Amino acid sequence: MQKVEERSERVAYFNGDIVPESDVLIPFRDRSFKYGDGAFDMTRTFGTRIFKLDAHLDRLYDSLRYFRLDPGISQDEMKSATMSVLESNLPLLEEGGDYWVGQRVTRGVDVPGGDLSTYSGANVIVECTPLPLGPRAKLFRDGIDVWFPSVRRVGPESLSPRAKSHNYLNLIMGDIEAKEANPDAWAILLDGRGFLTEGIGSNIFVVKDGVAHTPDSRYVLGGISRQTVLELADSIGLRVEESDIDFFDASTADEVFMTSTSLCICPVRSVQGRIIGDGSVPSEVTRALMDAYVDLVDFDWVGQYLERLED
Repeated sequence: MQKVEERSERVAYFNGDIVPESDVLIPFRDRSFKYGDGAFDMTRTFGTRIFKLDAHLDRLYDSLRYFRLDPGISQDEMKSATMSVLESNLPLLEEGGDYWVGQRVTRGVDVPGGDLSTYSGANVIVECTPLPLGPRAKLFRDGIDVWFPSVRRVGPESLSPRAKSHNYLNLIMGDIEAKEANPDAWAILLDGRGFLTEGIGSNIFVVKDGVAHTPDSRYVLGGISRQTVLELADSIGLRVEESDIDFFDASTADEVFMTSTSLCICPVRSVQGRIIGDGSVPSEVTRALMDAYVDLVDFDWVGQYLERLED
């Protein structure tokens, strides 16, 4: 791999080389563009240190195996490319900022009417994007407003939600509906049975009587941040159950919080317009988990967001 010395724009790994982002061009007949036929994963840095890269790559390669998509490079090679891209882009990171760091694999270009043997082979990209710390800072002051749209999550009997694909249209349609009801809302889709599942890149937890509940991993993409919370729960003496959660559970909860790669843990203020608990943000359990997460990564990511509040 060749490293680009130019530092006026970020660089990315693209099919074996590290090049300026503007040189990463996917053909319009690529199957990921046409059909969402691809897989990706995304982690973040804390104080420029990448978090749980191996776990994210394990999940990426599980997704690729499920999709029968050969990336053409090994997991170790993908890790090496990821670290090279991150290190090359650190000089362009604004002071106090951090990156999303992601890997993307498409099935490549096909010939209409052809079989798998006619495909061009995978396109592989590794890239960095600055975290949107400013636009999301108010979520840690005010909490997230969750909305349950009428759009239902695709069930595991159709396509496993445990694989992270480029096809997000199901979640996007739910998010559009939620934002029509409340422009600041974050959508959490229900499944066909009426139970909570997940949102775009986010998992949900509901706390009642000192016990946290989160949807069963059979019905959601089990986020790495979600898994981190499950691991941290023991350290604060919190019991967590994976179970079916419905609107009644969410609307009568003592606390609700969400997890995602960028937000880590963020309190929820309301569900479907109803204020949760006494309205304090964050509440006791959520705050304890946030503190434990800060200690785990040895970086005050909560303060990183809050110091960028604009009002």
